[in-house]
Amino acid sequence: MKNLFLTGCLAMLMFSCSKKENTPVDAASPEATSMNEPAKSNLSGDKIIETLDCSGCHTVNERMIGPSYQEIAEKYSEKDAEMLASKIIEGGSGVWGGVPMSPHPQVSKEDAKKMVQYILSLKK
Repeated sequence: MKNLFLTGCLAMLMFSCSKKENTPVDAASPEATSMNEPAKSNLSGDKIIETLDCSGCHTVNERMIGPSYQEIAEKYSEKDAEMLASKIIEGGSGVWGGVPMSPHPQVSKEDAKKMVQYILSLKK
């Protein structure tokens, strides 16, 4: 019974952390025509987060599969912004437990930085 439960949890995790479509792109931007670079958007960090699969593992103030955004904001500072943006794009594991964060290669560095700025703004 325990194995069935664990299998179900893993299946739900894989489904909830599957990537969605690319970050929205302003059609007038040069990035909209480039297939070699990740899409950039004119959205704010919180809106970019809404377009991705982040809510399958994270919420603003409660730990789920991954840490809450407020927990992240409390642990890190502006000096960590570049590293956190890279973790969004490349994925990561081991910092918050055994479940790895899936990579989001479709997110541009610029958009990942906007996401990090939003998350860090939630520091209490």
